[in-house]
This record gives sequence, structure tokens and C-alpha cells, in this order.
Amino acid sequence: MNKKNVKIINACIAQIKDESIIPIFGDIEIENGNIVSIIEKESNKIYSTIGENIIDAGGRVVTIPLVNFHDHIYSRLAKGLPAKGEMDSFQSILKNLWWKLDLNLDLEMVKASAQMAVLESIKNGVTYIFDHHASPNNTEGSLATIANVIEAIGLRGVLCFETSDRNDALLSQNAVKENKNFFLNNTNQNIKAMFGLHASFTLEDKTLKTVSEFIQNENIGVHVHLSEDESDNEISKNKFGKNPIERFDDFKLLNKNSILAHGIHLTEKDYQILKSSGAALAYNLDSNLNNAVGLPNFKMVPISTPVLVGTDGMHANIARSFKQLFLQLRNSGFSFDDAFGFMIKTYFNQHKFVKQFFTDFPSLNIGDRADLIIWDYIPPTPINADNFWGHYLYGIIERQVKTVIQNGKILMRDFNLVNIDEAEISSMIFEQGNKLFNKFGNE
Repeated sequence: MNKKNVKIINACIAQIKDESIIPIFGDIEIENGNIVSIIEKESNKIYSTIGENIIDAGGRVVTIPLVNFHDHIYSRLAKGLPAKGEMDSFQSILKNLWWKLDLNLDLEMVKASAQMAVLESIKNGVTYIFDHHASPNNTEGSLATIANVIEAIGLRGVLCFETSDRNDALLSQNAVKENKNFFLNNTNQNIKAMFGLHASFTLEDKTLKTVSEFIQNENIGVHVHLSEDESDNEISKNKFGKNPIERFDDFKLLNKNSILAHGIHLTEKDYQILKSSGAALAYNLDSNLNNAVGLPNFKMVPISTPVLVGTDGMHANIARSFKQLFLQLRNSGFSFDDAFGFMIKTYFNQHKFVKQFFTDFPSLNIGDRADLIIWDYIPPTPINADNFWGHYLYGIIERQVKTVIQNGKILMRDFNLVNIDEAEISSMIFEQGNKLFNKFGNE
């Protein structure tokens, strides 16, 4: 179904007003990609109307779409790869899987990875993706390849290429060039850019200086891994005499448009630098648990530091990542009140951060761009501003996303993708995955 006038009836609408969620029951009218009317009514006044462009929510909850603030689209074809060598430490996981994988990717594989990520994202209600890409032997044009897939299907993305000195000088220079060219020549209303950096321990001072000059001239943020494993700190201190965030701060790389992914092994001084920089922390706790690298000290996070949530490429289920954060807060000793407070702050941090890149990101109010998702959740008890977060954390995000609308276009309806040939796309994905599997296994 193309972008047409759409009406959603009988919906529990989670409107955002002044950093609060105010649920109302009613109907939403969408025209030309925007919400033109919200008709509030009593929840016992449900009526049913059948029509191609009428969606009966049946009392289900409607929210803004989800955002993945740290994805690795290039990782999508990694499932089942015949990895060889030790996997008993973070450094060995990098060397024997991820750094081997990214060197083997060609642009056809990158396209297939993006197609897989997009399909997974829609099914999980994610329509905005902040991606951190790596394909060092096929750098030029890789970000445009991903952007074309994202935009063709109707999603939005903020892309970057992972700059690193771990391979050789030419590949590092190519990464810098790809970031610059993409930012200057390929961004539009749906595709934005950051400057991608791997992690401090694989970046030389010369590279950081080059990047610093560019981002200061262009007022662009960096997207970088920060202290994901203790080895990042150890290697950085041994090679450069400083912790990772100290290096980034010294080179003036951090600003309010920057994403620092992970941020697990941070000292009190590191947190003060983080606070002063205005940069955001993006937590990826499923990945951290999978890699056994530890968990952050949540109680040390400055209240003014924006907190975001990502998946680190493990999956596209950002709702699960959000719930994982809540559970780890509780497990680390937060009271229910403090854990809920942290999650509410995170929710609105995310809403504010994405608007720095897309000013028309919605709040589900009249006049907003019509980006929204309908969850397969009908509140079993009354829902209001006071108890919304109890419904959200224990009910809404525990259910599947039923329908996805982006800019007024229905991308998924009743769990079925719309105008997307999933079988054909899956066949192309498998073709490229099989090629990678054979290439990977023969090394």
C-alpha cells in the first residue's frame, strides 16, 4: 500500500507532551504523510469500519516508532559462519570473527546485509537506524549502498564508516574519505551522517587529528566504540598514555551530536569528561553479556548525559534491549522508583537526540509526521499518564509490533509486510550469505 490517506480507529494513543506520555483513546487521521486529526473519544465507544485505508486498532496501543542508536548492519550475514580460532576473549572474538568478516564483505554482501536489517527492523517497529559500518576492502560506495536500501523501503538512517588503523594506512585513508564524501554528497531529509571511528586502541593520533579537523569544520558528531572491553583502556594507556575518552576529548572529537557506544569501563574522571562533552552514551547490553565484557556502573552516569539504546548488530529488537536495560538497573541495585526514573529519562533522551538529526521526528500530535507503530497490546487495566510506564515496560514492549506506518505509508499491517517481496529478498540474502560462508570457510 503506497502513501495514501489512512485512518486508524479505536487506538490508545501514547502522545508525547512536555516529556510526558499522555495516553488518549481515539482515532487518527493521516493525510499526505502527516497526522491531520486526532479525534478523542471514550474507550467504550468503539466502532468498527472496514476499508483498505482504515486500520482498526481494536484498543491497541500506538506509540512513536523505535530507534536503534547503535547497529552494525554489516553483521547480519554472520549467523552460522564457520569461525575458526579461539573465542575466549574480546580481542580474540574481534580477530577471529568480526575483523575477518568485515574484510570479506563486498558491496553485494553489504546490500544483502542492509536488506536483512531493514526487514528485521520493520518487523520490530524500528524505522530509524543509526548504523556503524565496516567493509574495509570495499569501502567506496558502501554507505550509499546501505542508504539506498534504507531509503527505498521508506526508513531513515544516520550512517558512518568505521575508521580504523588496524589494517593499513590505505584502508584507513579510504575510511576517512568515505565518511567525508558521504556526509558532503549523500545526505538528504531521510539519510544523515556521522563520522565513524572504531575504538581508541585501533586509532593513531594522526588519524584522530585528521578527523577532528573535519568534524569541527562541518559541525558533525562522531559515532565510536568507547571502553567496551577493559582491553581498550589498557592498550590505549600503554600506547598513548591516556584512557580512550581522554584521547577523544584532547582531540576535540566529542560534542552533543556524538554517540559513544558501550561506555562500560569508565572511571570517575571519564564520566566527568563525558558530562562536559555533551555526547551521548549508547548502551548495548545484550551484546555486552554475549561478549562477557561486563556491564556499566549505571549509578555513575551523570544525570545530564543523554542515554540511548542500541543492539550492536546482534538483532533488531530494540524493545528487548530497552527491557534489558531496565532489568540490569534492577539487578545492579536500583530501586523500582530509580530504575523507572532512569528508563523514563532514557526514553526522552532518545526522543530529543534523534530530533537533532530529524527535526520532524514525531510526538503523535496533530501536525506531526505520521511515523508510528501499533503494538499487539490491549491494556488489561486503565492506562493513564501515571501508570503508562508500568504498561510500557511490563506489557507493551513484551508484545510484538502489529502494524508499522512511516511517513503515512503502511510498511507492515497485521504482522505482514506490505508491498515488499520478502521471499525474493530472502533469496538474494541467502545467495550472498552462502557466498560469504564459502569464502569465510576457505580461509
